[in-house]
Amino acid sequence: MHRPHRRRTALLALLPLLPVAPLLVACDGGSGRDTAAPETVRVAHMPSTIFAPLYLADAKGYFAEEGIKIDLQKVKSGQDAMPLAASGKLDAVVAGFSAGLFNAFSKGLEVKVAASMGASTGRTPSPTALEVSRRLLDSEEVKRPEDLRGRRIAVAGGPGAAGGYQLAATLRASGLTLEDVKVVNLPVADMKAALADGGIDAALAPAPFTTAMEQSGVAGPVAVPPKGTSATGVIFGSAFADKPVAGKFLTALRKATADLQGEGATSDETLRVLAEATGQKPDVLRRTPPYQWDPRLAPDVEQLERMQDVYRDTGLLKGDPVKVTDMIR
Repeated sequence: MHRPHRRRTALLALLPLLPVAPLLVACDGGSGRDTAAPETVRVAHMPSTIFAPLYLADAKGYFAEEGIKIDLQKVKSGQDAMPLAASGKLDAVVAGFSAGLFNAFSKGLEVKVAASMGASTGRTPSPTALEVSRRLLDSEEVKRPEDLRGRRIAVAGGPGAAGGYQLAATLRASGLTLEDVKVVNLPVADMKAALADGGIDAALAPAPFTTAMEQSGVAGPVAVPPKGTSATGVIFGSAFADKPVAGKFLTALRKATADLQGEGATSDETLRVLAEATGQKPDVLRRTPPYQWDPRLAPDVEQLERMQDVYRDTGLLKGDPVKVTDMIR
């Protein structure tokens, strides 16, 4: 009857000799945190408040919570970064959806549209706006968008860029198309100077550059894109799109997007993060109307189809149309 007692005593005596590492790992303070090294995700971007979820997710630690370390790489054009994503030299590109994206996909470039980004509110003032030279406004040569027929309008990347689509959507309500104006390819950072010296008559610019133009007295808005107009988003290289970390990346972006709903888009913390990310002064950003973001950041299939139609109408796309649903991750 005393044998079980002796066996328990022997087992207890052996406990100090057992490996302790597994016990420590199992306990881990009860946190359940993944102690593995974070995975680096290489992301190309053009600094703009339209990509606020990206910067906020990084600053607020949402990527870190998902076990991700972000390597942000500035580029002059999202289109230039697309082949790098397709070849695996970049994981993601946060940029506009250009005609080149559709051309590249039709030619077999290995990329996928993973998410949408900021959209127009359709209200005035608007983060993205068609800004007209103050000279033309004061002389009343241009009072309405219709008065821009035949005039020079700057768009970053030209008619085949995301801005080209946004300009087409903005002009549509006035009965104009891209064929009715002279679209000038000009970097956003150079638009204010070109408006001031008469090099261009108008510009379709994103926030916060619109606010900077208006505050300096160089230009004023005459039209804004319709509500919901969006031409930017997240593009994954196909190899990255199939990895579990890609889903974690999107989860972090959605967490940040939740913080941008309502007054969160203009909170002091958000403005501080955006000022650092875009290089703009906080007081300029404080006067800049925010974009709106779909909480799910879901790609807008209908808008992508309209975008393809605009690029085809301007002769920038050849051959059969791309099936947009095949482009979505």
